[in-house]
Amino acid sequence: MKMKRVLIFLLVFSCLGFVSRQSFNFSIPKGWPKPVYNFNRNPLNEDAVFLGRALFYDPILSKNNTISCASCHSQYNAFTHADHALSHGIYDSIGNRNSPTLMNLAWHRSFMWDGAINHLDMQALAPITHPKEMGERLDSLLLKLNRSKLYKSMVAKAYGDSIVKSEYVLKSISQFLLTLVSANSKYDSVMRSEAAFTAQEGKGYKLFQRHCNSCHSEPLFTNLAFENNGLCMDENLRDFGRYLITQNPTDSFKFKVPTLRNIEFSFPYMHDGRFKTISAVLHHYASPKCKTSSLSYLLKEPIKLSKEERVDLTAFLLCLTDKGFLFNENYSYPRKMFLNRANGY
Repeated sequence: MKMKRVLIFLLVFSCLGFVSRQSFNFSIPKGWPKPVYNFNRNPLNEDAVFLGRALFYDPILSKNNTISCASCHSQYNAFTHADHALSHGIYDSIGNRNSPTLMNLAWHRSFMWDGAINHLDMQALAPITHPKEMGERLDSLLLKLNRSKLYKSMVAKAYGDSIVKSEYVLKSISQFLLTLVSANSKYDSVMRSEAAFTAQEGKGYKLFQRHCNSCHSEPLFTNLAFENNGLCMDENLRDFGRYLITQNPTDSFKFKVPTLRNIEFSFPYMHDGRFKTISAVLHHYASPKCKTSSLSYLLKEPIKLSKEERVDLTAFLLCLTDKGFLFNENYSYPRKMFLNRANGY
């Protein structure tokens, strides 16, 4: 009789979501620095990660249920978009910037091109509420999610609560984003002594170390800093970059240094998507057009490369493509879940 009561007790708690949830194993690639994200405050568990993945792909986050996070952050494009320079939002709105790639975010202290967000758990709130992106109010979003039997069930499983709360929404999206680790390109295989560069790739790597590594530091291929890289301001966008956040004139025209990982698939390039090819980017650095007072000291002298050297450097940059990341089914659209919802669950 006592054993029967224990079994009933465990069954009830399991249904309510209070049974210990299976943790998600976040592994740090060999040779990489320690992540800066505090996992103790938002420990990963598989149910919360999947909830975040579902929310990431669900247009329910937008005011008119047409735009999801994935609308601007396509997995096959290194979680950015490729068909236009600036992000697109609800009611055919055009944003002010190119969407940044999403990968290796556990090592980032700030987010967005201008560093407007200083914690990953808060990052999703910006596009959800931005009038040119998803344009939704948080209270309206929670009302929609709490009407969903599916999401209420998923929250109960992930957090042991019958109510969908903003904390669960934001932390779950954050958990999914934390799993987006790209560390298995050819470059990584070479660093692990599992492969070797071709002669051309090897020459390109040496050119990269000489000319690019200061800003695009290994292994993240970004120093996570804000730099003015000599781009002239688009007169239509009038984007002053980091200055809009700090109001410090020395931050004028500074933008966060993007990662070069998966650069083969993350075009168009720069904060406003003005360059469509790697060749165009290299051409810019050979002769930066706008050398204002905040120009990075690293670009005081242009990066002059011969035609052959540009080809070699490009060959190396293609070694940063991680197809396992771009086609990882754990990061993709959760088709089965959405089919269940379409069938009335």
